[in-house]
Amino acid sequence: MKEDDVKISRKKPIFPVGPGLLKYLKAYQRDAKLPLSYFDLLSFQETIPSLDKFGNDTLWEIPLYPPHIQDVLYDQLKIVYAQLKASGNTRIVQHKVIEKIEFCAFGNTHPFRVKIVNRLNDVYDYFYIKQADASRIYGLELEEIVSPNQVNYIYDKDTLVEEHIVGIPGDTFAKTRMETPDYNQTRIAKEFVKFNERCIISMLGDMRAYNFVMQITPDF
Repeated sequence: MKEDDVKISRKKPIFPVGPGLLKYLKAYQRDAKLPLSYFDLLSFQETIPSLDKFGNDTLWEIPLYPPHIQDVLYDQLKIVYAQLKASGNTRIVQHKVIEKIEFCAFGNTHPFRVKIVNRLNDVYDYFYIKQADASRIYGLELEEIVSPNQVNYIYDKDTLVEEHIVGIPGDTFAKTRMETPDYNQTRIAKEFVKFNERCIISMLGDMRAYNFVMQITPDF
């Protein structure tokens, strides 16, 4: 075998949504007619690094759009958020503004993360726009079925929109809160094992450290 013939990649390929899966998504109202596609968000000219509050590079990038394109995209993204959260009822975005779009160049589906803010009380939320990947959709649906978590997403042709999962990223938790005596270490370990097993079963893939989200819910 020639050295040039060896191609090594750790990225999972993107699989198209087939007729059977599409029928399922329609039956369970997971499909929607979106006002924009994933590829519309690729119309940026350049990007700048996205930094956290300590000035560290988050490895996400902020795409820069021409003003006339940005205004249209922001209006469309508000509609997408209404479709994701309220079956298209745009009253929920009446006082909300799109504050920031971020782009992840190293993820499997090169996702966009959108930050939307309520200008009346500064409460914010995120949602994600990705290339539609059948294996990812199967994983999300299985997570909905076999886990205690509710998974909210919508699909349209080549575009997948996912709800943000609230919690502390796993790498941040490990560095800053793992040794907190208020947390039961055994319980945390059990949750990691269960979530890891579900990820394997659900074919979610792409599970880096920060994709493990810690939700600290006390026992009552």
